[in-house]
Amino acid sequence: MILRPETQADQAAIRALTAAAFDGHPHSDGSEPRIIDALRDAGALALSLVAELDGRIVGHAAFSPVEWSAQPGWFGLGPVSVAPAHQGQGIGGRLIETGLGDLRRNGARGCVVLGDPAYYTRFGFAQDPRLTYPGLPPEYFMALGFGPITGTGPVRYDPAFGQA
Repeated sequence: MILRPETQADQAAIRALTAAAFDGHPHSDGSEPRIIDALRDAGALALSLVAELDGRIVGHAAFSPVEWSAQPGWFGLGPVSVAPAHQGQGIGGRLIETGLGDLRRNGARGCVVLGDPAYYTRFGFAQDPRLTYPGLPPEYFMALGFGPITGTGPVRYDPAFGQA
């Protein structure tokens, strides 16, 4: 398996993969492919990694800047997609670890994620009351600082996510 940044030629495959990965998921409204396209169109897809196996895209992870008034240089992880036939094989984890490493090397201050704590805590994400995301149970909004975290306040994702 090859992990690499997306190319323009990957965009349709990423869209189809993301739609398939989230199809029928109880916490999805089907907007994930549109979110990725909107981030890309807005120039806000800071890091977009794909997993390629036998010439096919089987995984994708998106990272985009988030606004947090207390500290600049933070990113949001998501959506993360793995082809249904390849889920449970560690592909998503490898994409996440690679992306987090790239963010660290490029001077990011940290990363946030909205998702299942049972999954994302294995990468070092933890609920931190200093970073908030209003309207959702706090245990599902987690942060991973790449150094000391100072300040407090709400995190805002790019408008592509539909956040007011």
